[in-house]
Formats: sequence, C-alpha cells, structure tokens
Amino acid sequence: MPPMNNSGFGQKIYSYLLAAYRWYLLTPQRSLDEAYKAALHIKALEDEHFNGKRIDAITSGYSSSMMDYFEIDLRKQLKIARMRLTEFRASRWFSNESNQKAARKAGIEYPSPALTLEKLRFIDEVISKYTIVDIEPISDVVEQPSIVKADNTNLPPSPVSLSIKNLESIPRPRPKPRGKADTTGILPRSILSTISRLQTELDPNSEQDVVQNFRQAQRRTIISIRFILFLIIIPLLTHQLSKFAFSPVINHFRPTEAAVFLNGEMEEEALEQLHRFEEKIRFENLIVNAPPISTEEIENRLKEKAQEIAEEFRSESTNAIKNVVADIISVVAFIWFLLVSKPAIAVLKEFFDNVVYGLSDSAKAFIIILFTDVFVGFHSPHGWEVILEGVSRHWGLPANRDFIFLFIATFPVILDTIFKYWIFRYLNRISPSAVATYRNMNE
Repeated sequence: MPPMNNSGFGQKIYSYLLAAYRWYLLTPQRSLDEAYKAALHIKALEDEHFNGKRIDAITSGYSSSMMDYFEIDLRKQLKIARMRLTEFRASRWFSNESNQKAARKAGIEYPSPALTLEKLRFIDEVISKYTIVDIEPISDVVEQPSIVKADNTNLPPSPVSLSIKNLESIPRPRPKPRGKADTTGILPRSILSTISRLQTELDPNSEQDVVQNFRQAQRRTIISIRFILFLIIIPLLTHQLSKFAFSPVINHFRPTEAAVFLNGEMEEEALEQLHRFEEKIRFENLIVNAPPISTEEIENRLKEKAQEIAEEFRSESTNAIKNVVADIISVVAFIWFLLVSKPAIAVLKEFFDNVVYGLSDSAKAFIIILFTDVFVGFHSPHGWEVILEGVSRHWGLPANRDFIFLFIATFPVILDTIFKYWIFRYLNRISPSAVATYRNMNE
C-alpha cells in the first residue's frame, strides 16, 4: 500500500488557514467599505428623488406606496451601515500592533488614516439624519389623521410629528393630496375645495407649484402609458420568442408517429370533416349527371383527405403543447416584470385614480353599467363560454361542459357581489351623485 501524501493535505490546510487569517485582517477595511457603500446608496436616493434632502414623506410629493418603496430601501441600507460600523469598531478594538505587522507581511495595505476618517465622517453625516425614521416609518406618520386631513384642515400635530419637528426644523408643508376614499368631513367638499383654491391663488409660490404639479402629472402619464404598453408587449413577445425557441425541442421529442389527437373532441371534429367530405363527393357527382363514382375511387379520395386531416390535427396538437410551454414562460416573465416595477405600479395606481375619479358622474355610471353588463349581466354567460372554450382549445384540452357551466354559475355571481359591495362601501361614500346616476340609468 503506497504511503499517503501528507504534504499535499497539509499544504491545503495551511492555505485555508492563511485565507481565513487574511479575511480576519481585512475585516476593518471590509466593514468600513460596506458601510460607506450603504451611505453612498442612501445619498444617491436623496440626490435623485428628494433634491439632496433627507428621505421624508412630509416634504416630498410621492404617494404612500412610493414612500413605502423608498422606506424599505432606506431601512435596509441603514441596517447595513450600522451593523458594519459596529463590526468595524469591534475589529478595531481587537486590532493591535502585532496584527498590523502581520498584515504588512501578508501584503495587506490599510488605507491612510485621513481616508478612513473621511469615510467615517461621510457615514455619520448621512445616517445621523435618520435617528427616528428607521424606527417609525415615514408613511405611517403621514397617514396619521391628526397630522393632515384631505379637506385641508390643519389639526394639532401628534407626538410623532412633534418628535420629527424636533429632529429637523422645517416649515410646515402643504397638505399632501389624499385618496378620494378619505375625503369625508363635516363640511361639503365643494366649500372646502373652494377655500383650498383661494388659498392656492393667494399663495405667492402658486405659479411654481402649478408648473411643478404639471410636470409631475406629465411624467406620471408618460410612465403609466409606457408601463401599460410593456405589460402588453412583454408577455406577447415572450410567448412568441419562447414558442419559436422551443419548437425544435418539442418537434424532436414528439415524433411523427405520435398520437394525432390530444382529446376526444379533436377526433370527433376530424370524423365530422371526413364524413362531410364524403357527402360532398357524392353530392357533386349527382348534380353534374356524371357516371357513378366507383367505391374504390371514393376510398382513395377519402384516404387522401384523411391523411390531410390527420396532418392538420397533428400540427394543431403539437401547437397546443407549444402554447402551454410558451404561456408558462410568459406568465413567469409577466410576474417578474411586476416584481421589478414596484415604483411604476405605484405611479400607475395614481394615474388610474386621477383618471377614474376625474370623470363625470354620468361617465362613471356608463363605465360601471358597461362593465357589469359585459361580465356579470344577462348575456355574459355566452361570453364566458366562448372564452373558456377558446382557452381549452388553445391548450389542447377537452372543453369540459360541466366545469364551464359550474364556472358560469358561480364566478359571475361572485364578481357581481364584489362589485355591488364596492359600490355600496366606497363609491357611495366618495361619489353619491355617481351612484344615483348609475341607479337611474340602470332602471
């Protein structure tokens, strides 16, 4: 039995220990660099979205959904910066002169003290602004009813708002626009909106605010339309590309002698076509007063037609399998696009909110009646039946009549209940005149 090579094994152990020791010596520099990157990320958010100021929902014009997105990123980077600073202090505490000598022998060069102090100063300058923000989310503070009301009525601030004022002395901002569902108050909204309009017209900075609001609305519209187009184009384009890419693979694993029909409905349809072709041959022979066609000739023509029908349905079956694969990939791409587009979704929500609630009462009632009549009205079962049969045929599945009838008997009813609850719970509160118009038009 040959002797074991202990020198190679020992060399590996030594290399692992040396790498671990180098990692230990580089801990202060690595921790400081990661904390510095987190501070740079926070500073980039401030410069790009908040004009270089602290990330604050009170002074910004963003919606609560967008502020939630910024707050999650802010809290994550603050946590990284503070944890790495703690790691930096701990590693510096255990560092001594022998470690520095060992680092020099290992070829590790620490940055100059001036550069280290400059990074620490920048990190402290950034994270010192957020001593309360990461404990109490900003959007929760803005959504406190005691701070801002949608009817532009200023009430006494809550203790949370007082703590933020003590943290940073800023002038009280204008009330942030709220959703339509929260615009209930003692006085009618028309009087309150008139008072608000007068306050805006008397404000010397109203012109700048109008220009800024217009630019924000323009940017919101462009982002929303572009996002809607992407929602349509990305699934369709992904479906076509994936179908084209997987076609050779599916054709390879589905040989020519594979089953022609994926379900019984395809077979019945093929037999119906072949039977109709046979009757067409006999009928054409009768109307032209030609000699009777022999049975052998009819059999030959039927055989050719059967081969043609079989090839057609084999191609349709293969195409249905490709559709299943392409649809799965399209759904994955669609979900991925939604996950990476959270800010755009928040902008789209505001866009639809402004468009829908900006319509007149008659327009709202017209849209509601059109939607309900199409999807949950008297004639909607026929539409749902066509849709379900089309989907079944698209995937090569048999159209289960029991499932279709069960779906039609339950889903439109559930949808109608949800829609009526929405009208009763929300629309009746934010726009009673639209509900009255809807009832009059529906009657």
